[in-house]
Amino acid sequence: MTRARPTAPCAALRLALSAVLPLLLAALTALTAVALPVALAPPASASASAFATRAVRAAEPPAVVLSRKEGGKGGTLTVSGSGWRPGALLMLLICGQGAPGTGVIGGTNSCANADGRAVTVDTRGAFSMRLPVAEPPKPCPCVVHVAAVTAPQGPGGTDTVDVAFTVAGHPTAPLPAAGGDGRLAVLTTARLEGSGGVLVWFGAPARRNVVVTLGNLGQSAVKDPVFEVGTRHGVLSPGYEEQQWHGTIAPGRKALVKLPVELPAGAHGDYRVSVRYGGKVLVEQPWTVGRPWGVTLFWLLLALVVPAALFRIGMAIVDRVRPPDDRAPALSRTPASSRTPATITPAPARAPASTDAPTAGLPWFTPDSAPSDNSPTTKGRS
Repeated sequence: MTRARPTAPCAALRLALSAVLPLLLAALTALTAVALPVALAPPASASASAFATRAVRAAEPPAVVLSRKEGGKGGTLTVSGSGWRPGALLMLLICGQGAPGTGVIGGTNSCANADGRAVTVDTRGAFSMRLPVAEPPKPCPCVVHVAAVTAPQGPGGTDTVDVAFTVAGHPTAPLPAAGGDGRLAVLTTARLEGSGGVLVWFGAPARRNVVVTLGNLGQSAVKDPVFEVGTRHGVLSPGYEEQQWHGTIAPGRKALVKLPVELPAGAHGDYRVSVRYGGKVLVEQPWTVGRPWGVTLFWLLLALVVPAALFRIGMAIVDRVRPPDDRAPALSRTPASSRTPATITPAPARAPASTDAPTAGLPWFTPDSAPSDNSPTTKGRS
């Protein structure tokens, strides 16, 4: 039994369906890709509020709360905090000679270091740790000293918080009056920041910043300290220049200090940068400066260009001063394109030489003694 051939309308319908179905599938896929993330995403108000909450938490300074304000030796208290950088390692100490607004006079030398505790901040920026109550080596007023050891809060943040605490039975004395200068000590390895530009390659002065973290180990704050920054090359002694750092380092606190340093123009080789405070060298950092090869390249080009320019100028002067050559025909100043071809006149044809003409005189005979063609030879003449 033979199959009936499809009619023309059926064939056209099948052709239309085969062309439309891929387009419908592509449209459904695109709609699914766009609508599914929108349906699964949280509401805009919730995301905005979460972002605002994180921004507010980042703007809030770190805080510390104590479970009790007073305790005796051998007891414990719970120290809780919030607003700290996640992952930071904190040190908890009970210190004497301290106040929340003044800090700890004498630094950690006034704290009960043997009974201190360390804690790591969680992902929410909070922590909680039980701290044993111990008597510090210095008299009260006392504080619970919380300081960030790693992952500091940043240039605008606070790395240390002091909360007032009373150690029962511990001697109390007024805080010592601030006097003299604090004692600054280097807490981290110094480094040089900055890079030279293109002008340094051509001999411009090289500039860097000496970056170092300093701590105040004294009993008074250091305000706007004046450092001496010097550089030396080889065995020469360094030449110091005064650089004032604007800021205050409280007792027991630390600060990141940046001091600019600059070398003379064209300086290159191995240098050493020194930072001195109170007559004592705090930092000495090596600094290697590359040779300004751009200056060498400039002198090489100058040695080639100047002689060539002088030669061209001298040749131009010679062309103007040199007198014209009379033997050479004067060249027309008319451009070659406007010149008309000159008419060439053929030279007149020479007449054939007559056999009767006298022979030209020979150079080794005088005119009167030259032999003639008609005169007989002397050979055989008697």
